[in-house]
Amino acid sequence: MIRILLADDHTILRNGIRALLSRETDLRVVGEAGNGRQLLELLATTPTDVVLMDLNMPVLDGFATMPLLREQFPQVRVLVLSMLGHENYVYRLMRAGALGYMLKNADSTEIIHAIRTVAAGRPFLCTEIGLALLTRLMERPPAAGPVGVFAPAENTAAGAGRADLSGRELEVLQLIAEGYTNAEISEKLFTSKRTIETHRQNIIEKTQAKNTASLIRLAMTEGLIE
Repeated sequence: MIRILLADDHTILRNGIRALLSRETDLRVVGEAGNGRQLLELLATTPTDVVLMDLNMPVLDGFATMPLLREQFPQVRVLVLSMLGHENYVYRLMRAGALGYMLKNADSTEIIHAIRTVAAGRPFLCTEIGLALLTRLMERPPAAGPVGVFAPAENTAAGAGRADLSGRELEVLQLIAEGYTNAEISEKLFTSKRTIETHRQNIIEKTQAKNTASLIRLAMTEGLIE
């Protein structure tokens, strides 16, 4: 029996995954958390094999949770389930200790297969991410010496480190780049307009962008958005 703990701030998504996994005789959901802090507290008292974790969570997001989880519970395998599919995010989370990375638009069969693969101690990338990384690798000019599939371009890795944006801020940044207003973003992310305004200000301060146009140019240059 594979014991699974779900970590996502959207109750409806956790309910859907729980219903999906309940059909499998070898999979059992043993707990649910709405943020990283709750996840770490649950792991202290709940025997778990695999954590299925989102990145965009309040209080403590997936980026901040991952190193703490690896330090405190090294035996637990982590499968990221996120809407963020840029290679920088995949690189950061796999480097931090995640064993698998899935996009939320993956079909149910692939999610179940990913859980079993990660539980067996084998790495897993969903098909969409794997193909995107392979395409990017094939498009690169030949270089002296081996090139790692997960090695991002130097400027994108440096940019992600300098900006140090949270998972939610990255999501807000992506929606800003797509032309959504603060009000529209708040509706999409089920939060208040004031919260989005705060995220937007934090993003500008962290990136030191002078305005929205320069923010988007910087984010695209450094690989912070797709």
